[in-house]
Amino acid sequence: MANIGKRAIHYLHKLSAANIPTDLIEKGQNRVIDASLTLIRERAKLKGELVRALGGAVASSSLLGIPLGHNSSFLQGPAFAPPRIREAIWDGSTNSTTEEGKELEDPRVLTDVGDVPVQELRDCGVNDDKLMHIISESVKLVMEEEPLRPLVLGGDHSISYPVVRAVSEKLGGPVDILHLDAHPDIYHAFEGNKYSHASSFARIMEGGYARRLLQVGIRSITSEGREQGKKFGVEQYEMRTFSKDRSFLENLKLGEGVKGVYISVDVDCLDPAFAPGVSHIEPGGLSFRDVLNILHNLQADVVGADVVEFNPQRDTVDGMTAMVAAKLNVSKVRSSICDSLSTSSSGSYLIVSALQLHSVIWKSGIRFEIAKLISRFGIHLQTLATLKQQYEVVSTLIKLIRKA
Repeated sequence: MANIGKRAIHYLHKLSAANIPTDLIEKGQNRVIDASLTLIRERAKLKGELVRALGGAVASSSLLGIPLGHNSSFLQGPAFAPPRIREAIWDGSTNSTTEEGKELEDPRVLTDVGDVPVQELRDCGVNDDKLMHIISESVKLVMEEEPLRPLVLGGDHSISYPVVRAVSEKLGGPVDILHLDAHPDIYHAFEGNKYSHASSFARIMEGGYARRLLQVGIRSITSEGREQGKKFGVEQYEMRTFSKDRSFLENLKLGEGVKGVYISVDVDCLDPAFAPGVSHIEPGGLSFRDVLNILHNLQADVVGADVVEFNPQRDTVDGMTAMVAAKLNVSKVRSSICDSLSTSSSGSYLIVSALQLHSVIWKSGIRFEIAKLISRFGIHLQTLATLKQQYEVVSTLIKLIRKA
C-alpha cells in the first residue's frame, strides 16, 4: 500500500517536471479533499438524523475508520485493519450484546460513518500535513452531529494526534487521555518523522490538547521515552509494576476540570498470547481481562476513543486479534454518556421496536429514501391507541422487510 502511494507521488513529480502548473495539481487535490470531507459530512448527518429520530438519544458512539499505515516504522499492515474490525464486530460467531447489556444494533449505542479515504488522498499526492488536517476535520464533522461521538478504527498510532486535536478543538479545551500501549509513542520525531506512530503523543502534549496523560502497559521504553514523559508530566505505568498498580488502574476517575476523557488503545498493550496480530510484538503484556477491567471500571465522560495498530497481515488464520480489536471497541461503548440514558417503560417499549426496525432496514440495504419514510412512519406510531398496537405494526414491518 505504501508503494502505491509512493508511485502516485512520483507520478505527480513527473507532472511537475513536465511543466504542468502547480496550481492545476493543487486544484485537483483540493477537489478530492472537498469530496472526501463531503462524504464524511453527509454520512455523519444521515446517521445523526436517524439517531435523533429514534427518540433523541443522549449519546452514540460512531465508528470512523482511518486506514492509515505509512507512518509505521516497521510494518504497514494496520492500514488494512478497519474493515477487518468491522467484520469481527458483526461476526455471526458471537452476539451483538456487550457484557454490560448494551445492544450494538441499537444505533443510539453504535453507528458507523465509514472511512476517511486515506489511500485515495495519498494517490493524489496529498501530503501528511494536509492529511492530518483532513482527519481532524472528519472527526469534527462527526462531532457536529449530536449526539455522535467518534470511536476511531486505526490505522497506525499516528492517527491519534489529529483525532485528539480535533476533539480538543471542537470541545474548546484539553482532555484527559487514558493510553494503553506497550510503547509510550512520545519520541520527538522518530526517524525524523514528526508524524511517526512513535511520536503521536509528543504532538498531542506539545499542542496542549491534553492536560493529563496516563500510559498503561508500557514495557518497551527508551531513555528518550522516559525523558519526554518527564518533560510533559506523563504518568507512565509500566508492566514491571502492574501488580502493584493494578488496584489504582482498575478504579480510575478521570476528566474532572477538563472537557472529557479520550481513550487510546494500541492492541500491542496486550500480551501477544491474546493478540498476536500486531506489528510490534512485545511479550509480558496485559491480559484481555486486565484491559476490560480498566475500561469497564473507568469513571469518566468519554468524548472519543480509538483502537490502533491491529495488523491483519500478522493475525491468526481464525482472526483472533480482529475479534480482540472488535471487542476492545465494543467495551468502550459502555463508557460513553449513553449510560445516563433513562426512558419510561412505555417509551422504551416503542423505542426498542423502532430500533429493531432500523437495524433490519440497514442490513437489508434499503435505499435511504425508503428508510426515511419508514422511520417517519415509526415516529407516527405514537398516534396508535395502544403500545401493543404500535409493537404489532413494527413487528409486521420487520417481517416484511426480512422477506424482501
